[in-house]
Amino acid sequence: MAATSVATVATHDHQPTTADRTESSVLAVTDLTTEFRTRRGPVRAVNGISFDVARRGVLAVIGESGSGKSAMLRSLIGINPPSTAITGRISLQGKDLLSLPAKQRRRIRGRDIAMVFQDPLTALDPVYTIGRQLTETVGKQQPELTREQTRRRALELLELVQIPSASTRLKAYPNELSGGMRQRVVIAMAIAGRPQVLLADEPTTALDVTVQAKMMRLFGEIQAEIGMAMIVVTHDLGVAAELADDVAVMYAGRFVEQGSAVDVLSRPRHPYTEGLIEANVRAGQGNRPLAIPGTPPSLTRLPPGCAFAPRCRYAVGACWEGAAPINGTVQHWSRCLLADGAA
Repeated sequence: MAATSVATVATHDHQPTTADRTESSVLAVTDLTTEFRTRRGPVRAVNGISFDVARRGVLAVIGESGSGKSAMLRSLIGINPPSTAITGRISLQGKDLLSLPAKQRRRIRGRDIAMVFQDPLTALDPVYTIGRQLTETVGKQQPELTREQTRRRALELLELVQIPSASTRLKAYPNELSGGMRQRVVIAMAIAGRPQVLLADEPTTALDVTVQAKMMRLFGEIQAEIGMAMIVVTHDLGVAAELADDVAVMYAGRFVEQGSAVDVLSRPRHPYTEGLIEANVRAGQGNRPLAIPGTPPSLTRLPPGCAFAPRCRYAVGACWEGAAPINGTVQHWSRCLLADGAA
């Protein structure tokens, strides 16, 4: 892990916040915690995370499966199970979403904050045509439109996401489209209300490399067209490097490192981030492992101290004894005792 001389800004358990950017932020999240009730007891899938995203900004959240990334997105848009306990603050243009009545929050969902789900085939209803599903979405977001205007808007959306022969595709069923086409349809449905924030959960995971590249360009073009902010959850570091302005690394429900994409991916300050980068397939890989040794901890039985300590090659006795302090600056910090070369 690269040592650095960046000054320590905290030695406690609270994330530093980008207070100087809050005024320009379209979404600001503070101490977000998501807890599921299970037979084995409460599971804290998201554990006190804070961040903000500026208009036209892109935050990529990376990490292994089970780290809490998707639970975080579902908490932001408000589609977790009813028994879920969510605390903290989710401020969209200064309005705290968690304090809103359920009916009012449903009106905001899709219009002001929307989501692209991981599997486009399950996100679409197989018994209805693309046109039926898209016009219904447009109608909910813009009820003042006539039937013909709604259809024209649906066609415009398919053209915006660069689907060829868009008028013909309106008559097609989901199973008649390729994976890339279905993903474009899901994106078209998500941006129908011109949302201020778009959440994307592993948007390229089921696509081949060529289609992935096209999809990333498409996200950039749509963002420029609409001016929205984006939060992209991904395990693909290439997607994070291509799309994101900032990167947050998530492990066991917490952000363990956060900063600009360039800083985090080229100068990692946390051993977990370093492990993710080393496990990425690339030229000259040699005998390096394609996965971090060990497995993520159960969220019902987190180890004392740093949750990553059992898998960390740098861990010392103090790593097991108490919560890992936050070191670094607001621009680039990590939740690690040894982040500043203290070893």
